[in-house]
Amino acid sequence: MSGVIALFHDVISTVGLYSVLGLEFNLSSVAVVLTIAGYSINDTIVIFDRVRENMRKYKRMELRELLNLSVNDTLSRTVMTNMTVLLSVAALFIFGGPIIRDFSLAMLFGLFAGTYSTVFVASALLLYMRVRRAAFVGAEEREDAAAPSR
Repeated sequence: MSGVIALFHDVISTVGLYSVLGLEFNLSSVAVVLTIAGYSINDTIVIFDRVRENMRKYKRMELRELLNLSVNDTLSRTVMTNMTVLLSVAALFIFGGPIIRDFSLAMLFGLFAGTYSTVFVASALLLYMRVRRAAFVGAEEREDAAAPSR
């Protein structure tokens, strides 16, 4: 649920940029929104997967510390991925023509919003929603516990 809320945050803030700046919302704007949604979903999945792995690894760790550890583990990957995309989109914004300028401006803003929401909103909402370990423990671990030992 927190990943979906973070995704809505990204989409609404990017569409809000179009409204605030009075930019034309066209087909390339839809491409920006879908691209930002894709990056946000990917980053959220990476962080939540690390949370799941750390929940298995550190069974007694408090949830706040576990979320902090998981975000710190994946932060370098998130920053490097977004900086790579940011460099290419910044080049499009600076050297591209007026047709691509609105696209690249919204993309720049969306990258910042997506990174922010993935790192700070989605993981914090897990803590706020008081997620239980059973929500992240997959069916395979439950099956392993139920299977007879050899």
